[in-house]
Amino acid sequence: MDPISQGIVGSSFSQSCTHNKKSLVLISVIGFLSGVAPDIDIFIRSEQDPLLFLEFHRQFTHSLIFIPIGGIICASFFYCFSRIRTYISFKEVWFFSTIGYGTHGLLDACTSYGTLLFWPFSYERISWNNISIIDPFFTIPLIIFVILGLYLKKLYFSRLAVVWALSYLLLGVILHEKALNIGNNLAEKRGHKITTINAKPTFANLFLWKVIYENKGIFYTDGIRIFPTIKIIEGDSIPKLDLTKDFLWLNPESQQAKDIKRFAWFSHNYLAISPTNKNLIVDVRYSILPNQISGLWGIELSPEADFIEHTKFISNRNKSENRIKALIDMIVDK
Repeated sequence: MDPISQGIVGSSFSQSCTHNKKSLVLISVIGFLSGVAPDIDIFIRSEQDPLLFLEFHRQFTHSLIFIPIGGIICASFFYCFSRIRTYISFKEVWFFSTIGYGTHGLLDACTSYGTLLFWPFSYERISWNNISIIDPFFTIPLIIFVILGLYLKKLYFSRLAVVWALSYLLLGVILHEKALNIGNNLAEKRGHKITTINAKPTFANLFLWKVIYENKGIFYTDGIRIFPTIKIIEGDSIPKLDLTKDFLWLNPESQQAKDIKRFAWFSHNYLAISPTNKNLIVDVRYSILPNQISGLWGIELSPEADFIEHTKFISNRNKSENRIKALIDMIVDK
């Protein structure tokens, strides 16, 4: 999720685990910074290999086995480079750092991006799809509770923040299952036999979901509004990427072919060729509008590339005002 959400969750959980009201601000800061710390992996990237950051972001720093290590790294940094030792012991700093650090990977796994929670034992990207990467309905109440807890020095508010976070994530799990059920029923009405199906909340809310499924090598995507009333916004379809037909010129041993496999792993094989660029492979899971297949990112191949040349990573995150307005209209339209 976004850094503010990660930090405030780390802060609220750290706050809720103490009875030391005198050091509440300090503990909150430790929890916040530790909650953000695993995203230091975003600096692992290469200009020569554009996909390197996809492999390492949300990898070892986000895994469950790394939590106590990440906690002790954070604690050592805080303890060595501040006057924190005047107020609390290293053991306490490590405890609160580990609590904050531990919330990060689990919260990221609730999104659809994918997190290697079980690295190095498994390279499966865990994505529970029960919250958007940015969701103000989740984050703003947490900020309010944490600030109230600090201002009034009442741990009651810290625990309310934890209850809110867990309740909201649980609601996302319930609505995710509901969206999947509606998607399955929609496919059945169309006479489609589902190979794979995925549901994810749209940007910044749990009301409107994007459901995408595969039938006979074709992806279908639809918007499904769950609240306040159920509404289906039927959408687009696109053929699934088929390397045996789509890129006959591609050498299967080339670096570009290897990059396609890496991108397929990252995207859970939800790949298709962009309708506007025959050399661009997009991740069809992501779009601003849930009934469209536009692809917020993808990899571009070149027939002229040499054997060891990488593909290009293309980002198309242009959130135009018209698309945002259309998204809001889908949510509130009766």
